[in-house]
Amino acid sequence: MLDTMTFTKILGGFCGALLIFLLGKWVAEEMYAMGGGHGDDHGPAYVIDTGDGGAETAEVEEGPSFAELYASADIAAGEKVFGKCKACHAVDGSDKTGPHLDGVVGRDVDAVAGFGYSGALSAVVANWSPEELNAFIENPKGYAPGTTMGFAGLKKIQDRVNVIAYLDNTDGSMTELVVPAAAEEEAAAEEAVEEPAAEEAATEETTEEAATEEATEEPAEEEAAPEATEEEAAAEEPAAEEATEEAAAGDTGFAALVAAADIDAGAKSFKKCAACHVADKEQNRVGPHLVGIVDREVASVEGFKYSGAMTEVGGVWDLDRLSAWLENPREFAPGNKMSFRGVSDEAERANVIGYLRSLSQ
Repeated sequence: MLDTMTFTKILGGFCGALLIFLLGKWVAEEMYAMGGGHGDDHGPAYVIDTGDGGAETAEVEEGPSFAELYASADIAAGEKVFGKCKACHAVDGSDKTGPHLDGVVGRDVDAVAGFGYSGALSAVVANWSPEELNAFIENPKGYAPGTTMGFAGLKKIQDRVNVIAYLDNTDGSMTELVVPAAAEEEAAAEEAVEEPAAEEAATEETTEEAATEEATEEPAEEEAAPEATEEEAAAEEPAAEEATEEAAAGDTGFAALVAAADIDAGAKSFKKCAACHVADKEQNRVGPHLVGIVDREVASVEGFKYSGAMTEVGGVWDLDRLSAWLENPREFAPGNKMSFRGVSDEAERANVIGYLRSLSQ
């Protein structure tokens, strides 16, 4: 039979053990949580309920491409979606649990000075293009395993498009994306042009062979062409020199390519740009209109807000500058928001610029 003192000691021992267990559990949770967030010095991370439900079920995205959806994004709706992010992020230049997101589109990863990043993101991506942000926001843990961001993600592509557009527009301008459909249409158009051209070439070759056989069977006597007189030869020499000087008069060889540009081919190539630019009327889209672009001052379209990288370029859009810009926009003006990768073929660039110049003539 236990006396009262023994029973009290046993009960006290159980209570003490339970208290130590609960205290240890609390300490462990606090230590784990303090490693969360985006950096080690910015408080605890926690999963925010986005209201999407069924986070493990991937959404089947069909229909318009991301670029097409982005061109028609609802910025006001994106601001509402950003309400889910406000617990950890701000767009006023101040850092919270996560870094500030004003200017995040087109910004290098780990770019916010003084913020302690986890390092998982820089191992996956170097620059926050709209497409990369879309993949990250959909499933942060799946996109960058090891990231300490506890956000569950946005499963609806329209929500992602709208919120990225909202963040992109914090400085009043939007990043230009290439719509894949335009490239496909161009390829189809080129294929349609190539087929009749091949048939025509085969017909011409057959005709030439027939003409050669006929000439072999019935050789005709041709009179020798009279030799040019010394006076005619002397007159031809200055004309040839003048033509050479005219060809060299252009600033570069690229100017000669533009002068001989294939306008129709340029119009087809411009389909790659039509999702973001208008060339035949002064109407701004995601990018500024291109009416009179040749020899126009850089970043000069009234009513369009350019990124700081473009306003710092200065000068005018001469032929060489336009060629360099189209070849590699990121290299031409580092930090600009145009995500177009560029046109590597010099002849194609000349055709596009020739087409744009023809619209203003």
